[in-house]
Amino acid sequence: MNIEPLATLRPFHLAFPVHDLDAARAFYGGLLGCAEGRSDQHWIDFSLYGHQIVTHLDENFLPRPLINPVDGEQVPVPHFGVVLTMSAWQALADRLAAAGVKFVIPPTIRFKGQVGEQATMFFQDPSGNALEFKAFACDDQLFAKD
Repeated sequence: MNIEPLATLRPFHLAFPVHDLDAARAFYGGLLGCAEGRSDQHWIDFSLYGHQIVTHLDENFLPRPLINPVDGEQVPVPHFGVVLTMSAWQALADRLAAAGVKFVIPPTIRFKGQVGEQATMFFQDPSGNALEFKAFACDDQLFAKD
């Protein structure tokens, strides 16, 4: 299997339901600072750190997350996010905390002192979709096993 190195990865695309497009616009565009792309009355495109995410209106949407234990935390599944640089991760964590975002898992270091040590945080959008943003001191730890 041919896996591209991080420097040549192309943007991913993710489409997911939200119960309220105005709330999604305020959260993704306002709070997270995602540039808005095309939209209509049923969906909105956003640039999430250069990746295309699309919120699709489902006024009856109710998330049903599964919780899995990871390093002593209860991680919501499904979730999505971006691996940031450590400084961008810290800036986002500070901005979210200042905005009063309720974290599912507050900004923390997971797997401390182990292979794959990472800064991570989990929170939800207004529709209950879970997001995780993380960072590694060394990006080569992203897929490290030992």
